Amino acid sequence: MSKNPVFFLAALAILASPARGEEGGSGHYVPGSMASFADAVPPAETFVTRYNMLYYEGAFRPDRPLPIAALSTAGAEVESWAHGLTLLWRPPLDLGAKRSYAMSATIPFVQVDVSAEVSTAGGASLRRSDELSGLGDIVLMPLMFNYVHSPDLSTNFRLGFYAPTGDYEVGRLANTGKNYWTIEPTLALVYSGQKNGREAALFAGVDFNTENEDTDYHSGTQVHLDSTLAQHFPLSGGFAGVGVSGSWYRQVEGDSGSGASLGDFKAMTRGLGPVLSYARLAGELTVVAELKWLHELETTKRLKGDYVWLKVMAKF
Repeated sequence: MSKNPVFFLAALAILASPARGEEGGSGHYVPGSMASFADAVPPAETFVTRYNMLYYEGAFRPDRPLPIAALSTAGAEVESWAHGLTLLWRPPLDLGAKRSYAMSATIPFVQVDVSAEVSTAGGASLRRSDELSGLGDIVLMPLMFNYVHSPDLSTNFRLGFYAPTGDYEVGRLANTGKNYWTIEPTLALVYSGQKNGREAALFAGVDFNTENEDTDYHSGTQVHLDSTLAQHFPLSGGFAGVGVSGSWYRQVEGDSGSGASLGDFKAMTRGLGPVLSYARLAGELTVVAELKWLHELETTKRLKGDYVWLKVMAKF
């Protein structure tokens, strides 16, 4: 592994989470979006492109109603696909031998199907389903910094912005955007053993949300952790990795605003699942692929389901 630069590649793959906010069961943060060596910040000048695929299937079985786009629902099922393109550039900026800076943007295309029991003004409920596809909320990462402590260990910090570019409509169950901004600072520690092939990564982030002005709903601040433990080994001219990935998320500030009539809705989730990766040099091009399944073991006041991630990136 010591001759393979793939363990310092970077790309950002945070896709807009369709039709689900804390206002509707989850926020912009998507478990597993940043959790491994593939999400580190590159130490040297480079340009990275990455295709991101996310499949999610989940349901909400509440002990109280769930608010979705100003609707009160007694339960919901969601199935979604998201396809994103991430572009990352590490410019030729000299910050010293151990420091580097990069920037990135992710443009998602979202397909979502939502079915729910919707409460009517008269107190009755009826079954409704909505489908929608289109542009999701674009993620901008203008500040990405990395510090290399040793050939095996690095720390990186990034500041991300989720822009409300997706389609949103009050009273519609399926929306491709959230209709509010999220600011997300993230700090990560990444260990990639050049001799032993071991990987240990931890990403810690905080999400600060603006108010959804169409519903007067402000989703509270959230904190989250994502991690990966894996073993890498030579395979077919490249390096394969096998490991486990975990996530933990908690809303630390209650929802507010006149639209938050159902309560503060502090949410929680934790998940665990396997991860496979493969990296190989192809001439001057380095290609990395990562496949991950993340099963939510426990959730509170939030959708519960399964995430399947596929990330394929190329460093030029």
